Amino acid sequence: MALNKTQKQKILSDLKERVEKQKSIVFAAITGLKMKDLSVLRKQMRSKDCELKVAKKTLISKALQGKKIDFDVKKLEGEVALGFGYKDEVSPFKTVYDFAKEHENLKILGGLLGAEVLEKNKAIELGQLPTRDELLVRLMANVLRGNLRNLVYALSQIKGQE
Repeated sequence: MALNKTQKQKILSDLKERVEKQKSIVFAAITGLKMKDLSVLRKQMRSKDCELKVAKKTLISKALQGKKIDFDVKKLEGEVALGFGYKDEVSPFKTVYDFAKEHENLKILGGLLGAEVLEKNKAIELGQLPTRDELLVRLMANVLRGNLRNLVYALSQIKGQE
């Protein structure tokens, strides 16, 4: 369905607003993805303080130009969705990456980290990183293990002195 000029202006201003407040954006090809799958992905994104928007490439280009981001959206293949991360830079990449593992029609094409352009491989690497919460759990486990090791060491030293 073709959009009229007013609809395009509304979408463009909406995109510009989101580009302004984003910490990161993941670009994903959604050609062939079912609407119900897209709805599930949107819900998953919202639950992680992210947002998924689908827009025409020309409107995406204009929205990015407003923030002086030099990224040629027209090189991206297929229909493009943007995953915006507002609180955590890695969350949109991770969410889309995990969802793409189960849905072959969804493909990460690249992204933005602030104003820095990320190629496809870098965007996928970000998606493979553990989440912030997973990293905190690992850190706490290591700290606790370290305390236990120190306790065992101290007890063995005391026992050795007897």
